[in-house]
Amino acid sequence: MSKRRDDVQALQEMDDVGLGEALLERNQELLQLRLQRATGQLEQHRRIREVRRGIARVQTLIRQRQLAEAAEGGGS
Repeated sequence: MSKRRDDVQALQEMDDVGLGEALLERNQELLQLRLQRATGQLEQHRRIREVRRGIARVQTLIRQRQLAEAAEGGGS
C-alpha cells in the first residue's frame, strides 16, 4: 500500500476526538512551515502542499461523519 493510503486508513479508524486532534496538529504544522518560509528557513517547499492536503483529508472525513449522522438521525 502507498503511504497516503495508509494515512487515510489510519484517519478513518480514528474517533471524532482523534480527528479533531489530527486536524489541530496539521494546522499547527502548517503554521510552522509558513513561518519557516517567511524567514527563509524552509527547505522542503512541497511539504506545505502535503500538509494542506492532509488538512483537507481530515476535514473531509469529519464532514462525511457529520452527514452520515444527519442521515441516520432523520435529517434533523
